Amino acid sequence: MSAGRTDVTIGVLALQGDVREHLHALTSAGATARPVRRPEELERVDGLVIPGGESTTMSKLADVFELREPIRKRIEGGMPVYGSCAGMIMLATEVLDGRPDQQGFGGIGMTVRRNAFGRQVDSFEAPVEITGVPGPPFHAVFIRAPWVERVADGVEVLGRVSAGPAAGRIVAVRQGNAVATAFHPELTGDLRVHRYFAELVGEAAG
Repeated sequence: MSAGRTDVTIGVLALQGDVREHLHALTSAGATARPVRRPEELERVDGLVIPGGESTTMSKLADVFELREPIRKRIEGGMPVYGSCAGMIMLATEVLDGRPDQQGFGGIGMTVRRNAFGRQVDSFEAPVEITGVPGPPFHAVFIRAPWVERVADGVEVLGRVSAGPAAGRIVAVRQGNAVATAFHPELTGDLRVHRYFAELVGEAAG
């Protein structure tokens, strides 16, 4: 990536899920991070993280806090956005095994299968090589995670599970300024994914 601005602010959608962990990871990665619960708070950030959590609850609260359309419009306007686990589901254009009334924000042309890896007891960890993230394979933590069934033209596959019964499944993607992972980098202490996104935000703002 080319150099961008460093004086950027990244919001974390603070409706539900592992908000605190993402705020801490972004701050540790050198970014200015703020929780976002209201449309006026969304207006003051250069990029947005949609955390892991429960996607159906997140979908309902996005309407309660009148954030769904403002977030959609910011994404359509090019605001960088990163979704992890439930955040990946919220960025998908199609969700399999979701609730009929569940709505997301869109942003990435992909079909995601909700809870694809199984229930909470089936959570696991696995190494994943991520395109654009230098260094050894990322130690990925999957918790009731989705996977990507298929992607549209223009969507770059950044990472796949490399071993086990789910080997080959797509778990990291990017389309333009939108990035998503099926795993939780905020739980590992490895800041490379958050630095990658912070660089993307800086590049878009610069």
